[in-house]
Amino acid sequence: MTTGVWVSDEHQTLLSLLERRLETDPEGEYLDVTGTKLSAADVERTANRLANALADLGLGQGDRVATLIDNSPHALLAWWGAIWGGHVAVPVNTAYKGEYLRHQLADSGSRVLFVEADLAERAGAVVDQVGGLDHVVVIGGPVESGEIGAATVHRWDDLLTADDKRPSVDIKPSDLGTFVYTGGTTGLSKGCMLSHNYHAALARQIGICWERTADDVVWTPLPMFHFNALVTAVCGALLFGGRAAIYRRFSVSEFWPEMNRVGATVTSTLGTMAYLLAHDVDRPEMPRSGAPEANESLRLMGAAPLPAALDDLIRERFGIKTFSGAYGVTEASLISWQPPGVRNKPDAAGVVNDEYFDTRIFDDDDNELAKGTDGEIVVRPKRPHVMFEGYWGRPEATVETSRNWWYHTGDIGRIDDEGFLYFVDRKADYLRRRGENISSFEVERVLMTHGSLADVAVHAVASQLTEDDLKVTATVKEGASLAEEDLFRWCVDQLPYFVLPRYIEFRAELPRSPVGRVLKRELRAEGVTPSTWDAEAAGVTYEKR
Repeated sequence: MTTGVWVSDEHQTLLSLLERRLETDPEGEYLDVTGTKLSAADVERTANRLANALADLGLGQGDRVATLIDNSPHALLAWWGAIWGGHVAVPVNTAYKGEYLRHQLADSGSRVLFVEADLAERAGAVVDQVGGLDHVVVIGGPVESGEIGAATVHRWDDLLTADDKRPSVDIKPSDLGTFVYTGGTTGLSKGCMLSHNYHAALARQIGICWERTADDVVWTPLPMFHFNALVTAVCGALLFGGRAAIYRRFSVSEFWPEMNRVGATVTSTLGTMAYLLAHDVDRPEMPRSGAPEANESLRLMGAAPLPAALDDLIRERFGIKTFSGAYGVTEASLISWQPPGVRNKPDAAGVVNDEYFDTRIFDDDDNELAKGTDGEIVVRPKRPHVMFEGYWGRPEATVETSRNWWYHTGDIGRIDDEGFLYFVDRKADYLRRRGENISSFEVERVLMTHGSLADVAVHAVASQLTEDDLKVTATVKEGASLAEEDLFRWCVDQLPYFVLPRYIEFRAELPRSPVGRVLKRELRAEGVTPSTWDAEAAGVTYEKR
């Protein structure tokens, strides 16, 4: 396809995808969610009731509905209930608490929060700081109707007594379906506004790479508060047919039994998970996985990042193909991909996806760089509504990242003569740890509330598991007494588990530039020093909730 050509093709809504399944296969298995099998008709019946219940609570089309629910049928059905009623779903990471949770609920303007009972206390701690959050729906537990602060509390079962008639809503492919919050790079996390058509477009792109058919069964343990599971499992099974399974969370010991239980042909994981499987990592919470030779169905594993040696090991050991050649951001789906017939080059992120995007490499002044030269990855769409619609409530950030009408990813990469894209580094200062994007800014802001720290820098340290480990390098206030382990244990109550630092080091001062900025590149280069405290080496444990 010629660079720069605008393509007008079929646009879809999430409603039209489910309606097509209702017409062709209403009662056949559509999803297996943590062991509960659901047909399209099952989803529609519950979505009708939830959508009508939300309307009874006063919600109108386009209002935001947040969910704080781990992988479960409730998480899936709450999402569909919001979508089915013409609302915008806001899935929130279930590790969030305190300011992290408050920010996303307040920033999104969510009027309703669905929360599982054992996380309701977190909602109660912030609900009065979130203007407009009028209703909290509690799932499970001996919860009575009443109030949490200014919000009215409802039980899930009570909402299911609403009318089961299909709600009357007029949804266009360009209408918003889901807000997915970025990890935040230089500031607070931002809500990416994703249209109905964006969901379908990304599901189609991934399905093309997987050569997905109606005979496939896609399995994922990824959380539904991330976009991957929603696209590959929930949307992909409607777009391509077949079935999908969503597991509660990743486990090495349960992986192969799960493959055989559901008859999985494709699995959607992360590079960290692939590493653990390939090396059969033996941990207390993840015993050895047993014999992968017992697998009878799996043909392809999707995982990224996947270094060449690990990619080869998986193919050789398990006798399956891999999909590892891709680069994308929430704002722009698959900027590069690995379509059928393309074998990824070592260390590359597949080839540029010129079916959907015009992708270039720019310098800091937005001049295009020559092939093979490192610069910022920038992109613009070739089709309508295949990128995000902007950042919710942040028009200035949308404009800033769209300088000269190109979306600037903030990532450094290069494109070779054959069109392969190589991701080099993150231009902005954030980390990726075990599948989660982490804003150093947000973590630093929380750490500075401790009271004993004078200065703090949160930065990445290379991890054996192909992503990053988090290190806190800090100075302690004069006269204060603070041990590294004491700071770690304080963090357990303040931060999501995946943000907890593995490494902590106290210094007399932090390296700074002439204008006073902390030189994190120096800290990253130094990595773990003889003075660094290691939580894993110290045997410190914590609850992953």
